[in-house]
Amino acid sequence: MENKEEDVRVGANKFHEHQPIGTAAQSQDKDYKEPPPAPFIDAAEFASWSFYRAGIAEFIATFLFLYITVLTVMGVSKSDSKCATVGIQGIAWAFGGMIFALVYCTAGISGGHINPAVTFGLFLARKLSLNRAVFYMVMQCLGAICGAGVVKGFGKSLYMAKGGGANVVAHGYTKGSGLGAEIVGTFVLVYTVFSATDAKRSARDSHVPILAPLPIGFAVFLVHLATIPITGTGINPARSLGAAIIYNKSHAWDDHWVFWVGPFIGAALAALYHQVVIRAIPFKSK
Repeated sequence: MENKEEDVRVGANKFHEHQPIGTAAQSQDKDYKEPPPAPFIDAAEFASWSFYRAGIAEFIATFLFLYITVLTVMGVSKSDSKCATVGIQGIAWAFGGMIFALVYCTAGISGGHINPAVTFGLFLARKLSLNRAVFYMVMQCLGAICGAGVVKGFGKSLYMAKGGGANVVAHGYTKGSGLGAEIVGTFVLVYTVFSATDAKRSARDSHVPILAPLPIGFAVFLVHLATIPITGTGINPARSLGAAIIYNKSHAWDDHWVFWVGPFIGAALAALYHQVVIRAIPFKSK
């Protein structure tokens, strides 16, 4: 126990944050390696099997994500008594739990994005190239469409009668409220992604063991608990698009822009906050 306490003391005090404003938050003698920025466009990736393998992994992961989560939503929607189902808490657990499992499975192949907003945020932080980001987003959307399509195939009449898991701004809330909920919810998710995968964590917080997919999945769970009553919780444009295309009713498209604009703004703000404020990476160390 004494050694543990010493590890905590060293981990908390080893790095000092007393640099003047405008200088990097990390010291020159850091004991971790910061990955170099990804090129804006990397044409060499098109000749690499790992590039296409990563895209396939994103497709399958998003397919499975929509399959499990929309099927859970349908199970809750079809029952007259929510007490006989997993309820809203169960839906939130389905979304968070699947993200935890799928990020764990695909992180070593594609990074485990499973969400165009996450991909967009990481692209802004120069964690991946533009061509890889676009490829991921396309594969994520295709996977989402296929996942929702399989759920509809289980029971078309039920699927159409119960909303198909499509995201809409709930009655009693304005589109502005829905947009705000999507911005803040996505900020929470993408900021958690940045924090959980930060290279600096392995050095400074080595005394706090953490499995990155766990806080990411838990963030998704918590955001769903908060915003399901407002928007059904999008925070993932591919998830919203897949359900909207398969459901394909006019009211699902009326608010659809909210589930793209909100997540992309939230992701951009999270990238800006983490890179500029938390890490101060754009500034040079003195």
